[in-house]
Amino acid sequence: MDIKEMITDAVERVVKMLKEDDSLLKRFKTEPVKVLEEIIGKDLPDEKIEEVIDLIKAKLAADKLDDTVDDIKDALGGLKNLFGKK
Repeated sequence: MDIKEMITDAVERVVKMLKEDDSLLKRFKTEPVKVLEEIIGKDLPDEKIEEVIDLIKAKLAADKLDDTVDDIKDALGGLKNLFGKK
């Protein structure tokens, strides 16, 4: 496994943990470095950990956008049913 795959796997794992635990997500928003280091169990150089934090934030935002798009699609589908269209 190369470094890119390891980082991608770590980001996915951390994002999953954050989405499942609201208190952890809240802490991540205020002190991301500390939370990330706790999760991965390593003290990384600041410039490296900031890059990973940026990836995690981007993934969280993308997932939230996907959820919003799905909600809009569901709402529009419901409206279409109101007018007898399928």
